[in-house]
Parts: sequence; structure tokens; C-alpha cells
Amino acid sequence: MVKPITIGIAGGTGAGKTSLSNAIYKELGGQKNCVHLTHDHYYKDQSHKTMEERSKTNFDHPDSLETELLVQHLQELKEGKIAILPTYDFKTHARTPVTTMVHPRNIIIVEGILIFTHPGLCKELDMKVFVDADSDTRVLRRIRRDTVERGRTLDSIMAQYESHVKPMHEQWVEPSKKHADVIINSEVGTSQKIAIDMLTNHLRVAGECT
Repeated sequence: MVKPITIGIAGGTGAGKTSLSNAIYKELGGQKNCVHLTHDHYYKDQSHKTMEERSKTNFDHPDSLETELLVQHLQELKEGKIAILPTYDFKTHARTPVTTMVHPRNIIIVEGILIFTHPGLCKELDMKVFVDADSDTRVLRRIRRDTVERGRTLDSIMAQYESHVKPMHEQWVEPSKKHADVIINSEVGTSQKIAIDMLTNHLRVAGECT
């Protein structure tokens, strides 16, 4: 096995990180050649708190995530070892007993809004991509995702956006853009298609994907 190539994909909530990550994953052969690590799986367990306390947690602050564990798993995969990943339930704000065994692959994709805010994680990434989008576009995408996938109400989504998401984006996410090697505007279809082709061609060669 060749030395894995790691790519980090960051950006604000609803910017299009998951769509880009999934497109690259699919173009490079999926599970055959790639591992897709999502920072969202590493939220700290909240099961010791009441549901009311859990709902007040600032999930958009770096301290809400166990990033050191993500770094550990990334290092294990880069060393050719198996990593055991946690699973997080967004409806209960708690880790579940279910874990996922992930085998090392030539390409490792790491996705999350705050991954460029952690120096140790940045050092593990060979390529850093920031996905950008207008704030109105991002909040509409977040509403669609959280109502459909996470069973949340519009009122709770907007309250969280105003109290945590927007200020944390301005404090942490937007400034982390300076660490990116590539910035993509997900609202421009042709720009995103060109970026996907460029990234996958580079990763395919570097990671010796077949």
C-alpha cells in the first residue's frame, strides 16, 4: 500500500462540503480506494446531561468535538492500521454503542466545518479545500437538512443559527479559510465541476487509484 493521501474539506454549514466529499469519493472508486471521515461523528457524548442541557450546547464551537480522537484515527489509517470510529445520534445528542471498523485506503477524505481550526489536524492533511457559499444559501440548505435528516423544527433551527451557528462561523469557520490550498464556490456549477475534476485527477495519480 502506498502512503495515503489526505484531503480536508471544510466550509460553513450548508456550504456543500458533503456533496463535494461524496462526489470525490464516488469518482475515485468509493470504498475500494477511499475512506471518508466526518468530523460530525466526533461530537462529544452528551448522554450524562438532560435533554434540555444537551439542546443548549454550542455544537459550532471547536470544544464540542473530540478532534484529538479524529487525529488519532487519521494517524492510525495513515500507518496502515484499522480505526474504530464512533457514531453520533443528532436527535439525542449522544454517542451510540455502534462503532464502525474502517480499513486503510490510499485516499482519506476528512470533512467538517471546523477541521481547519485545529493545528494538529491541519498538519495531517496533504490538501485543504474550503467550500464557500452565500450565507442565505447556506442557511436554507441547513434548514432543509435538519428538518429532513435530523427531525428538527424550523424554530429550533433558526434559534440555534442565531445564537451559535452564525457567530461561530464568523469567529472560527470563516477565518480558517486562510489555511485552504483551494477555495471552491459551490453555487457556481461549472466552477464546482472543474474543481472536482481537478481534485480527483490529482488524487487519482497521487494515490495510485485504479
